[in-house]
Amino acid sequence: MKVLLATLVAILLVLQFNLWTGEGSFAQLRDLEAQLEMQREENVILAARNQELESEVLDLKTGLDAVEERARSEFGMVKKDETLYLIVE
Repeated sequence: MKVLLATLVAILLVLQFNLWTGEGSFAQLRDLEAQLEMQREENVILAARNQELESEVLDLKTGLDAVEERARSEFGMVKKDETLYLIVE
């Protein structure tokens, strides 16, 4: 009887050890939940960035104002009969 009780206690201890520290343990579950939360936050940021890019693409496809603004700011283009003043510090 004592051997059976000692065996059951040993099995219980091994199972408890695995529950708290082994594969699929509570500690691993907490780590995975933290990773999941970080990924969700990153997804929110990336979704906002995608929305901005989508609106910019739509604006470039439909309106000439955005194309003109980009040509002026990035390439320094001017319209006919305009004068460009470049101030160098």
